[in-house]
Amino acid sequence: MANKLLSEMGLPNSIANIFAARNLITAKDVFSLTEFELMELLDVDLAVVTSAVAHISEITCPPYQTALSLLEQRGQNENMAGHLPTSLKGLDNALCGGIPFGVVTELVGPAGIGKTQFCLKLSLLASLPSSYGGLDGSVIYIDTESKFSSRRMIEIGFNSFPEVFQTEGMAQEMAGRILVLRPTSLSEFTDSLQKIKVSLFQHGVKLLIIDSMAALLSGEGVQGPQRQHSLGWHISFIKSVAEFSRIPVVVTNQVRSQSRDGTSHYSFQVQSRGECPEAATKHDSHLVAALGIHWAHAVSIRLIFESRSGQRFIKLAKSPVSPPLAFPFNITSSGISLLNDDGVEMPGPEIHSISCQGHNDVINFGSEMMH
Repeated sequence: MANKLLSEMGLPNSIANIFAARNLITAKDVFSLTEFELMELLDVDLAVVTSAVAHISEITCPPYQTALSLLEQRGQNENMAGHLPTSLKGLDNALCGGIPFGVVTELVGPAGIGKTQFCLKLSLLASLPSSYGGLDGSVIYIDTESKFSSRRMIEIGFNSFPEVFQTEGMAQEMAGRILVLRPTSLSEFTDSLQKIKVSLFQHGVKLLIIDSMAALLSGEGVQGPQRQHSLGWHISFIKSVAEFSRIPVVVTNQVRSQSRDGTSHYSFQVQSRGECPEAATKHDSHLVAALGIHWAHAVSIRLIFESRSGQRFIKLAKSPVSPPLAFPFNITSSGISLLNDDGVEMPGPEIHSISCQGHNDVINFGSEMMH
C-alpha cells in the first residue's frame, strides 16, 4: 500500500501538482519525510501538510476489522480450503472436518505407536473415489524408514471399505495412485522435495506424507547450528508446498530422551534393542519430540501418539480450532479405531507430555509384522 501512487488518491489538484513537481510520486515518498521537511520542500504551511498526510494515511492504511469479521473470514477460508476426513469421528469433529488443507500436520510419538498406520489410512482416504468420501486423487508418500507396506494398506482397505475393494481391479487402481519415494540420505530427500512441487498438479496429488523427518536428520549425524539451518530450510519448503498446492501435508516426528551424559536417544534407535525409549532412560522424567522447538512452531496441527499403562492415546496437542483433547484408540485390521468419540479435555502441561508406558512396539496382523 505504501507504493500506491499519489495521483490515484484524489488529492486536491493544488497540492497534488506540488507533490508531482517535487518528485513525490508514492505514499512511501511522503511518509519518508517529516511534516516539517514536507513544509520546507513543498513551501506550504503546516495545516496543508497535515491535511494532505492525513488524507494519504487514510487511503493507504488497511481498514480495521472487528473480531467478528475476522472470525467470519476465517470460517470462509476454512470452507474454501477443505479437509481430509480421517474417518475417526471424534477427531474429525474436533478438527472441524479432518486434516486441514494448506498447512502442515505433525504426528509425533515413539516408534511402533501407530503413526504409520494412521498415514496408511490417510493415503487410502485421499485416493478413495469422491463418491465414497475420498479425495479421488494421488498421494506422494516419502518413506524414509522403509515402513510403508502396500500389503498392510490393502488389508486396511479391504476391512474399511469392502464395497470398494471387492470391486474388480479397484485395489490395484487405488494402490497405483500412491507414489512412494524412499530417499536414503538427506540430500536425496531434498532433491525429492524440490521435484514434488513440479509433479503436484501433473499427477493430481491430494496428499503429501513424509514419514519421517527425524530419521533423516539423525542418520546424517547433523547437529548444532548446521542441523538448525538444514531443518529451517526444510520447514520453510514443506510449508510452502502446503500453501502453494492447498493440500494436506502430514509429517511424522519421532521422540528422543536426553541422557544424563547429554546424548540423545531416538525411539527408532532403541527400538532395535526391543526397548521402549522411556525404559532405555529410566531416570528421565519424560520424552520430547525429536525435532525441537523450531519445528514445533512451524506446524499448525500436532497430534501426539502415546501409550499409558498399555492403552494408546491420540492427543490433539496443538490446533487453532480445538481445545486440547485425548482420544483412546486401538489398532485393528482396519487401522486405527477410537474407543470413544468424545475425547477427554487435558489442560495444562499433560497434553504436551509423551509417554510409552506398557507400550509394545510391534503390531501383528496376519503374517506381517508392522510398525
